[in-house]
Amino acid sequence: MTVHDPLLADCLRDHQAGGYPVAHVVDSVCVCGGREFRVAVDDTQGWAERFCVACEEITAIADSAEHWDHAEPGECECPCGGGTFAVAVGFAEYADGEVRWISVGLRCLTDDAVGVYTDWKIDYGPSRHLLDHA
Repeated sequence: MTVHDPLLADCLRDHQAGGYPVAHVVDSVCVCGGREFRVAVDDTQGWAERFCVACEEITAIADSAEHWDHAEPGECECPCGGGTFAVAVGFAEYADGEVRWISVGLRCLTDDAVGVYTDWKIDYGPSRHLLDHA
């Protein structure tokens, strides 16, 4: 897994969702190859989805599709007013390699500000497949 956005990777590693070190950072890339997204999150439910600016594909991040019924999403916006982002997902792991915690980091494409906009605990297994759903 190659990290293409070191600013996001550093932000996610520094955040340490749930107090756990991030083992993997995966950049979000649309099936069309796009890397510019609008993003909606529900920080209470642990839910996030991305909307590709290039092809308009909407993709649930990690296991978010399973929580759609309970989500109350809000569209992400940078303090500068920008609403288009590069997206990366940080994954903390248990000792056996299963995913313990997920954090979603965004880099504003207007001013390059980075931040973690949501994170959530994964309390089931197997969960390693979530690394393929950034």
